[in-house]
Amino acid sequence: MKAPFHWDGYSDQPYPLKDKRYKKTMRRRYLKDYLPLLAINLLFYPLSLLAMPFMKSETVAKDIYGMGVDLDKGHVQFDLIEELGVEHILVRVPLWEMARIDAYRDFIRKWNAAGKTVLVNILQDREHIEDRMLLEKDIVLLFEKLSPFVSEFQAGNAINRTKWGFFSMEEYLGWYARIQQIRDRAFPRLKLVGSSVIDFEYHYTVRTLFNRYKVHYDAFSALLYVDRRGAPQNAQMGIFDTKRKIDLLYAMVRLSPKSENKIYITEVNWPLSGTAPWAPTSERECVGEEAYAVFMKEYFEIAEKTGKIARIYWHQLIAPGYGLVDNRDGKIRKTEAFYRFKEMIQHKER
Repeated sequence: MKAPFHWDGYSDQPYPLKDKRYKKTMRRRYLKDYLPLLAINLLFYPLSLLAMPFMKSETVAKDIYGMGVDLDKGHVQFDLIEELGVEHILVRVPLWEMARIDAYRDFIRKWNAAGKTVLVNILQDREHIEDRMLLEKDIVLLFEKLSPFVSEFQAGNAINRTKWGFFSMEEYLGWYARIQQIRDRAFPRLKLVGSSVIDFEYHYTVRTLFNRYKVHYDAFSALLYVDRRGAPQNAQMGIFDTKRKIDLLYAMVRLSPKSENKIYITEVNWPLSGTAPWAPTSERECVGEEAYAVFMKEYFEIAEKTGKIARIYWHQLIAPGYGLVDNRDGKIRKTEAFYRFKEMIQHKER
């Protein structure tokens, strides 16, 4: 990741873009891309709302519990995941860290050997968006190194946030299409997951589902945060609580010819109070550890009852500002949410 983009090692995400001139220039360059975004939404957003009450779940997922882990957070993660009983793991692999691809391969190989299914989240940067030859070279290498242990790859993350590198949905769709071409040509057994819009910003989701690009999602992903509303039962825009947000997303996916009817929530959590600078938001949005554990349980219960979510990958296992385990000062402290997550899985297995 190169300037003007910078990584925040505390909250595990890019810093907001501070170069206002660059941001303004890039937005002006992609201004025309908002026309198809608007046109498609005028048709398919109302259609999805109308279809929402009639879209019933086709299948019920047997195990929706997944967890994000991190290469740099230690071998202790294997013991913690074993204690939790989680079977599904998400590992982020940043394209700007291709020099470490062998370390990522070894990390993922160990999860595979432990009997866990792994979803690799390919994190984009501006260099791999703009340079097609660089993208092809590194995606081929990434697939070659990791495909013996992984069958599913999420292409892109939080694509509607400019700090993550994309400046329009058209740009993302072209980028995803290039990765899909590589997959189709050389790695046909692999599954590609997208489009990874963050938050309840479904106007971007609509554009990634209804378009003329040659893209197809083997599973559809969303980073469906609801933390700014407080409890997951709280509504946004008057009526959209977590259940209705899931219902609307499901309707959009069902109506689209671009995706299988399989939805992954690949990132969600609540920020923890008193943990700055590790917390990914301001203190105003943060909650205490007990509320975090309660909200997490309720979120899973709501999603599971809809029967419309195949998997939820909690973000993430170890993170002082938003995870289940606090590792500040080199000490491992399991929060209340860790034990609540363990109880949820144990209850599922009964």
